[in-house]
Amino acid sequence: MKKIVFLLCLFLTFNAFAQDELPNVDLTTTEGETINIQDAADSENIVIVSLWATWCVPCLKELDAISEVWEEWQEETNVELIAVSVDDSRTVKRVKPLINGKGWDYTILLDSNNDLKRALGASTVPLTLLVKNGKIMHRHSGYSPGAEFELYEKIKELAD
Repeated sequence: MKKIVFLLCLFLTFNAFAQDELPNVDLTTTEGETINIQDAADSENIVIVSLWATWCVPCLKELDAISEVWEEWQEETNVELIAVSVDDSRTVKRVKPLINGKGWDYTILLDSNNDLKRALGASTVPLTLLVKNGKIMHRHSGYSPGAEFELYEKIKELAD
């Protein structure tokens, strides 16, 4: 039994990291409209796709840290950011008041069924992706203070 579980975990790990294109998943805007993540991230510019949740302290810290330097990032690289909340039906009602209070100037989408999270093989949040022309160019899980600067260096590298 242990071998089966180990092999399953190994397969899922390789499958998750083999993901090189943004999956074809429908999400919801905070106004209740349906939008496909591929369409939302369809840009020649670098698009940050950040999976987060209202209950995830590292997620909030990461998005707050990016918010502080967001205008500079956009001016220098034309980067875009789509923050995808993975809050479920019990906590999704907290998303809109939280983003209004934070004043985040990002596109906010909802993944209440965790369809995108599953399609990406994400086991935890925050999960940050850098996407260009629909392709996942960089993937990072977790957050520690200062990681936003490493992310920005990667954005500049991919923007060139």
